[in-house]
Amino acid sequence: MLKIAFDKTYRHPLGENHRFPMIKYELIPEQLIRKNICPESSFFVPAEISKENVILTHQELYYDQLLALALSKADQRQIGFPLSEALVKRERTIAQGSIQNTQYALEHGISMNIAGGTHHAFKNKPGAFCMLNDQAIAANYLIKKKISQRVMIVDLDVHQGNGTASIFENMDRVYTLSFHGKKNYPFIKQNSDFDFGFEDGTTDADYLGKLKYELPRRIDAFEPDFIFYLAGVDVLKNDKLGRLELSIEGCKERDRFVLNLCKTHNIPVQVSMGGGYSIYLKEIIDAHSNTFELAQEIFF
Repeated sequence: MLKIAFDKTYRHPLGENHRFPMIKYELIPEQLIRKNICPESSFFVPAEISKENVILTHQELYYDQLLALALSKADQRQIGFPLSEALVKRERTIAQGSIQNTQYALEHGISMNIAGGTHHAFKNKPGAFCMLNDQAIAANYLIKKKISQRVMIVDLDVHQGNGTASIFENMDRVYTLSFHGKKNYPFIKQNSDFDFGFEDGTTDADYLGKLKYELPRRIDAFEPDFIFYLAGVDVLKNDKLGRLELSIEGCKERDRFVLNLCKTHNIPVQVSMGGGYSIYLKEIIDAHSNTFELAQEIFF
């Protein structure tokens, strides 16, 4: 069975004034259940992550300051949301969800986190909307607990995973790959093991052609035994923060290709959903739901 990390703290911990786009975390599971894509039993509620597992990735002083709501004003501005206990709890729950996802993925081939993809969080500072880097934390958990030997992070959010790239820049056992908008945020990019920046306005054919050429080559060369996939849908044409022009069908084909690669290579995969800021809420929900539907179709 597909196991999906979801908790009410994912929804909108900042109050009604911050519901969009946070409301997608509430609507995605509702749609998955209503359309019989996933049963209610697929969903599990993560615990809050332990400090021991956080500091495998993040600097202890930074984490202590985050818990105490004592980050500098400059760091708080980077987050983009008012810092609060509810927001920190949300990050801790999301990060633990991705760790628990790895266990389910090892058992069933795939597991998913409704939230996650907090790839702008660095080792010692937050980034846009991100305080704890869930996939980096889960990758380090696998490596440092000797569960995996070689981990690949495939980041297809429209924004480069600058925090993830920085965390693993000098770590040979984790291979970071990012396809993103060349001129989009972050405007100063970090060095992933493989980066490709698309020009504004890139459409399905060019995007998918590059992905289908590069990703199999990188997997074959690195031979990962676990993959983390950041499946942001902010690549869509109508996305307010995206600047690319993929169709919803092209985004679905992207996900199909990545998940099929993992399945045919027998590589467990954890999926975090990442960004999605279309001007049409229905498009966000449908695009994310497609990823879950494909996971069911391909793995189960």
